[in-house]
Amino acid sequence: MDHPLARQADRIEQIGDVAEIMRDYVETRTTFQTDKHMRVPSASYTDPDQWKAEMELVFKRVPLLLAFTAELPKPGDFKAMDVGGMPVLINRDKAGKVRAFLNVCAHRGAPVASEGRGNCSRFTCKYHGWTYGADGKLIGISEPASYGAIDKSEMGLRELPCEERAGLIFVCLTPNAPIDLDHYFRGYLDDFAALDFGNWSYMGSRVIEGANWKIAFDGYLEGYHFASLHPETIAPRTPSNCMHYEAFGPNLRIGFPHRAIGEALDKVPRADWGRQENNGFDFVRIFFPNVSAFIAPEITQIAQLFPGPTPGQNRTVLNYLRREPIRDEADRVAVEAAIDFFRDVTYNEDYVIGLEIQKGLESGAHDELVFGQNERGNQYFHEWLNWYLEDDPTAPEPVL
Repeated sequence: MDHPLARQADRIEQIGDVAEIMRDYVETRTTFQTDKHMRVPSASYTDPDQWKAEMELVFKRVPLLLAFTAELPKPGDFKAMDVGGMPVLINRDKAGKVRAFLNVCAHRGAPVASEGRGNCSRFTCKYHGWTYGADGKLIGISEPASYGAIDKSEMGLRELPCEERAGLIFVCLTPNAPIDLDHYFRGYLDDFAALDFGNWSYMGSRVIEGANWKIAFDGYLEGYHFASLHPETIAPRTPSNCMHYEAFGPNLRIGFPHRAIGEALDKVPRADWGRQENNGFDFVRIFFPNVSAFIAPEITQIAQLFPGPTPGQNRTVLNYLRREPIRDEADRVAVEAAIDFFRDVTYNEDYVIGLEIQKGLESGAHDELVFGQNERGNQYFHEWLNWYLEDDPTAPEPVL
């Protein structure tokens, strides 16, 4: 196995090489390009059958980032949430192990925890009072003498595959399904280990709703739209249509150089360019199929996009974290203001246009959308989506 220090050195060198490429992009006014266009049927964003297939063949099979170590730092901490219509309960037991379950009582199907976060040693169904331990086992039932004898060992919560890695908690929505993070992320999680992400603090979240989940996600995958859609927020710092893509299995690290990347990198030795994230360039880290993470010194935004109840809807949870915990009340007020600002920009500048796109696609005006040679991130995402929808593990995997 590779030594962690060697992997870290390789990671820094790789990022330094990408920084050099992005500096050249800015100087030559170029970007990452492929040699083809890609056409995607408009029905991909509107068809109920495709929406159902995406839920069954993608969202219920791949490891989904559903929580953060910072959300559940102590034994007894739990998080209950809706994931595309699936009720999920994640908790940390008294030994420190993170587990995940379907939040469904084995008696009559009611939830055993209300949506949100909390801390408790056991979960009690509010319908009839059946109680479960942190390990999901049935502890007791109400009025057992009249209910009759049952085998408690067969009546526990349905557990889901779950693994905690580098401050991130991944869950597969199908019980007993394999979960292989090393194969799925192929070294990508080293980024978060290097950031010591497991020791960061959770600042809070906001929820926004929008169009089909892929319409929203497409916007996270390119910077071609910065000049026209973000002329006052992003474009002054980050030039439009200037991106670099790296792939880690189906996941992407997208580099966005700053306009001043040359000036920033000239101030440090070439060997240190791989340590200059947010100083001359930024990354947006994409976890297929539905997570976009923008790590910044002030505050980090990690968006989780979940398909809504219909093809034309998505529910996005914007999570906010930073290295330091809240210092005092004034700091809390400032953090809340920053969170609201990022939420408002994301919704007003990205999700509103997404709703208009949804209306346009449903009108039938065009049979296809076309992703250009400069939109390789979008192409790659849709190639992997199609790979999963084909449901043929022997088919060649897409390559960047």
